[in-house]
Amino acid sequence: MKELVLICGTKETKKALTTQLNDILGNSIHIWSYSIEEGLPQQFENQLVVLSSYLIEEDVEGRISSSCDVIVAKRTVNYEYIDQLFFLPPGTKALYVNDFPASTTDAIHTLMKLGIDHIEYYPYFPNASIEITFDVAITPGELAFVPPSIPHVIDIGVRLIDISTIYQILQQLNLVNELDQDVSEKYIKKIIELGQNIAEFNKQTDHLNSHLKKVVNGVNDGILAFNRDGKITVFNDGLQKMTSTPSAYALQKSIHTVFKNSSLIDFLLKQKESNDAYFTLDDIDVVVHRFLLESEQTVVATFKSVKDTIAIENAARKELIKKGYIAKYRFADIIGDSSIISGTKQTAAKLARTNLAVLIQGESGTGKELFASAIHNESARKHGPFLAVNFSALPEDLLESELFGYEEGAFTGAKKGGKQGIFEQGHGGTIFLDEIGDSSPKLQARLLRVLQEKEVRRVGGTKNIPIDVRIIAATNCDLQSMITEGTFRRDLYHRLKVLYLELPPLRKRTGDLPILMERFIQESEQPDVYIQPQVIEALSHYPWYGNVRELKNTVEYMLAVCDENEVTTDDLPSNSFFELNDYQKDQNQSDSSLEDFGMDEVILLSGIYALTKQGVTPSRKRLVEFTEASHTPLSEQQVRYRLEMLEEKGLVMKQKGRGGTKLTQKGYVAAEKLELALS
Repeated sequence: MKELVLICGTKETKKALTTQLNDILGNSIHIWSYSIEEGLPQQFENQLVVLSSYLIEEDVEGRISSSCDVIVAKRTVNYEYIDQLFFLPPGTKALYVNDFPASTTDAIHTLMKLGIDHIEYYPYFPNASIEITFDVAITPGELAFVPPSIPHVIDIGVRLIDISTIYQILQQLNLVNELDQDVSEKYIKKIIELGQNIAEFNKQTDHLNSHLKKVVNGVNDGILAFNRDGKITVFNDGLQKMTSTPSAYALQKSIHTVFKNSSLIDFLLKQKESNDAYFTLDDIDVVVHRFLLESEQTVVATFKSVKDTIAIENAARKELIKKGYIAKYRFADIIGDSSIISGTKQTAAKLARTNLAVLIQGESGTGKELFASAIHNESARKHGPFLAVNFSALPEDLLESELFGYEEGAFTGAKKGGKQGIFEQGHGGTIFLDEIGDSSPKLQARLLRVLQEKEVRRVGGTKNIPIDVRIIAATNCDLQSMITEGTFRRDLYHRLKVLYLELPPLRKRTGDLPILMERFIQESEQPDVYIQPQVIEALSHYPWYGNVRELKNTVEYMLAVCDENEVTTDDLPSNSFFELNDYQKDQNQSDSSLEDFGMDEVILLSGIYALTKQGVTPSRKRLVEFTEASHTPLSEQQVRYRLEMLEEKGLVMKQKGRGGTKLTQKGYVAAEKLELALS
């Protein structure tokens, strides 16, 4: 059997060229292959030696005897992978990466000679510099040398020995007559396979284009695309209906030919950023959204019927109302007929007729949410959603995602597809921001931007979403003092306090005590209980720092301890029940209790509370299932660890056996506050 020696620079080149020669020459020749990278024998004698490139001649000098016949191979592109280059757009700037300057230049020259000249090649090799940014790199197997900053790398494989060198080898070994036909057929077969691959790809591309065309034409909105020269490349059936222009006529025409509205043409051609604008096309009002595909230098515009948009938004709002995003109270639900509360309700009703922001100031328990709800129901937005959030009840990270929503992948555990925030869900309605004085500086800054720009950006998002909401904020804090102390933004204060409503404390309207107490009794399980006048007289002297909420607690206490359906002065709580210091202490504890929680603990506390109300034992397994519906799903091990943390805080008790987890009294208070904040 005849032999030849193949010497290459690298082991990867040796492997590729040995495989090529074996495929072509079959079993007629035995090939001894070596690489300089791996080391060479001391001397080659009386053999046919094939060098992979003239670049290694210096490296083998002294190793090849004069008795050897030497062939320096000519190299060409690897036809098995070359089809990848055909699909790069004309004018693509690509870095061509190889191991040496000369081999890099040779390879680019070969590609250009073969007609693969629609790409702008830039040579690159180790220690070379890059002066411009590239998205694509092409390399013949030298992946290690590709700069890591380039996102798209095309490996076209090690360059192969060309057909002229193959015939030179056959001649040297006197095998031309024997293998000539076979070698030709194998080369032709490779060319046919390459053509078949390209044909199959084109077939798949045609099928995909046909499918995409059906999808684009199936969309109710109008879709337009045009290139940098203004030539239309997409004009779907929806746009055909809006413009009464056949799509077959519009395609490949200039937008100046198809559209006659100069304002629309200016908007499509001259705007650089993605934005929206309002136009009229053949008596159809449309909102046009325009954006640029930079990589393809193509502008895409969608045309949406304003009539259809309004119908979709109305349906969405009705769905939000079905979910419970409604205001529960009206002015008739605010109990009291004293002059001060009657005047406050009259003022609030007047404020409701506007669309301006309202700041409600009042002590805790004076009914700020009742008034906010009533203002919404008296306003022009009464058919839109009403959403409330309590700033004192939620951790900042949870509060931010609740308010502004988040995009998919914004944080660990984020729901697939992301989530709308309260501002998005409240579009067309009212947002009630309770205890706004407890908001952090970070949230204050984001709120100010929302109020100024009338748009919101989700956590982890890049797109600004227009919103139309009315803001009603409430606080029991002295915001002006907080501004002086530097803990509340002056600009946000004035954005919120366009209109102002101050709610009177209960101690300034003690004449409403009888009617309020009667209402609480009627709502209790003991509606027939009678309260002696002496009791009402005694209660009228208390300061009522807890206001109506504290009065309700007092009535419930007296109903629990009274005898024979009559409340007497003996049933009054002790003075310590109303003590100011105790109240302030309890209030501070209540306000801070949830701030110390992580998001996972808040979700678990809500889950235990919800399951308990349903009469279901809050086992770890059920709590895991509960968290799966939130944006923070937890494993059973994570649930176990966080339950231990809640137990250390005195909020839950873990029971033995199948008893599950039980809320303590302190836990119930915290869970009820959390539910109120999220309602």
